[in-house]
Amino acid sequence: MADPRISLALAAPGSLPSAGRILLLRPRAEHDLSGLPRARLHLVQGFRPDYEALAAQGYAVSPEPEGAYAAAFVFVPRARAEAEALLAEATARVVPGGPIWVDGAKTDGIDGILKAARARLRVDEPISKAHGKIFRFTSPGPDVLADWRGRRFNPAPGFTTVPGVFSAEAVDRGSALLGAALPARLPARVADLGAGWGWLSAQILAREGVEECHLIEAEHAALACARENISDPRARFHWADARSFRPEARFGAVVMNPPFHTARSADPALGLAFIAAAQAMVSLSGTLYMVANRHLAYVAHLKTLFREVDELGDDPGYRLIRAARPMAAAKPRVALPPRARR
Repeated sequence: MADPRISLALAAPGSLPSAGRILLLRPRAEHDLSGLPRARLHLVQGFRPDYEALAAQGYAVSPEPEGAYAAAFVFVPRARAEAEALLAEATARVVPGGPIWVDGAKTDGIDGILKAARARLRVDEPISKAHGKIFRFTSPGPDVLADWRGRRFNPAPGFTTVPGVFSAEAVDRGSALLGAALPARLPARVADLGAGWGWLSAQILAREGVEECHLIEAEHAALACARENISDPRARFHWADARSFRPEARFGAVVMNPPFHTARSADPALGLAFIAAAQAMVSLSGTLYMVANRHLAYVAHLKTLFREVDELGDDPGYRLIRAARPMAAAKPRVALPPRARR
């Protein structure tokens, strides 16, 4: 069954041009796109689990737009600045006069982005259905929303980020604590799981002994920021889901500040999946360094996977954990949650 809001949108006269490519920005794996002309669709999704799921369904999907389009659908994400940037991207890519549809749930802020769009554009009457809204405007060309496109933040000296990436405007406190707690010397090969825009990796590369730092990050935009932020030739960049990534060889150390949300809800299984992945990646004499919110009960699980587990410091909000010497016989891997948002 096609998405009810999309079906209602397509029922309107002139909803889509009869020819030309249709851009879909940030569709998720759970979206039902069956009401759209599959052969004309180009899906743009930079979150690796969704990218892989959509590709497996047979859609043409890539992490970035390519060229011009006759029409677009924007699927609103939770972050307001990212949603505005996506609308600006659509206006820059869709030929002037082409329709741009914007779809989202109320819980993801569709009302706020509708209000912002109305302040800048001529917007058709929205369609409300299934706890959300979809609305349309015609592309005014690339200049009208130019200030929403290409926004940058500077969360720390020498670092640049874009809207939508985790902790875009400031270094996350947990990452700051973990970076300060890392030992002065680390093994030659280190992995940063869920590396984001590269701040923790920079702290790793500042330690003695490091010859390679592998940044493993599922969000394409965040990894692109990391590539800009870290020019050290010892850095290796991997656009991949950390939970299923398989390195060519195990690492001497793994460092991570794992996410613990799937969509809007806290999901401890996500952190457990990161821990299981780290256990499988670290050498039998290696060490995991991680930070987690104190209310997340990870220590007991870590003790089933590592011979040594201890805390590196005392903070009221976070646990800084060192887990060393993984068990040779791993426990069964934790089932992967469908999405991995921080």
